[in-house]
Amino acid sequence: MSTPPLHPALGPLNFLLGTWRGQGEGGFPTIQAFEYGEEIRFWHSGKPVMAYSQKTWRSASGEPMHAESGYWRPKPDGSIEVIIAQSTGLAEVQKGTFDAENKSVVLESETVANASKVKSISRSFKVAGDHLEYTVSMATNTHPLHPHLRAVLKKVSS
Repeated sequence: MSTPPLHPALGPLNFLLGTWRGQGEGGFPTIQAFEYGEEIRFWHSGKPVMAYSQKTWRSASGEPMHAESGYWRPKPDGSIEVIIAQSTGLAEVQKGTFDAENKSVVLESETVANASKVKSISRSFKVAGDHLEYTVSMATNTHPLHPHLRAVLKKVSS
């Protein structure tokens, strides 16, 4: 099956399209630091929305760790709405902005649902050449917004 034409609304975000793989590191004041492998995929079906999936595994053993999926919907004014469902049962509604020229996206949680401890999540993505870098920060009942994840991924397919 061939890929449908890119919807014009997704043009400014086409820098994200494809499959990205690499390594990341995580931590938080309440957990021990860890390293992980990761794959993120962005694709489209010709509609004005981009699909997203992410999975991680322990670097040392390859054991699966986390997975999430969702949809990214850019708006003509440079804003973006994102919905993400995590394998832990947590769901995020995020809003933010994208900058096509600088190939970046910044998101802040509007809602974090089904989470007893997580109060907010922020995410930032930046593409430089064939690398995607991102950071995730998180706030909980007991800690204000604090860095949680950071990864650098290389584009492995378009």
